[in-house]
Amino acid sequence: MRYWGFLAAKLAVAGAFMFLARGLVRWFFAKPVVYYGVPGDPFAHDLTYTTAMMVFFLFCFGLISLVVWDQRYRCRTCLRRLRMPVSAGSWPNSFLLGRPRIEYICPYGHGTLRVPEEQITGSAAPDWHPHDDIWKELEALEESRK
Repeated sequence: MRYWGFLAAKLAVAGAFMFLARGLVRWFFAKPVVYYGVPGDPFAHDLTYTTAMMVFFLFCFGLISLVVWDQRYRCRTCLRRLRMPVSAGSWPNSFLLGRPRIEYICPYGHGTLRVPEEQITGSAAPDWHPHDDIWKELEALEESRK
């Protein structure tokens, strides 16, 4: 729940920033033409305003993409950025070692994100594998060695 709340908060901040930027573009470029007492929209009639709105649209799309990309590479538990990308799997030995992927891990051991490298059948969703308690897992590994 905390993960999705953080995404909603980031999208709300980005939306407020885009709303203010749109107001700035409209204030700076838009000089509405009045026809018979009704203000007209300068979008299709003024080339500079139309170009500014196109650049503004591309800026908004890039900002939303940046927010979603940043959220994808965050821990689902503590919201910290995932670290230590490691390549796993191999193209020639895909039957033995698994398909090629990049694994990211939370610095506090909450989980691992596995992102596939190939996009054969379309965009594959990354897999999040939560870990219970990393210290319990390490103690169990140590006990099994004895």
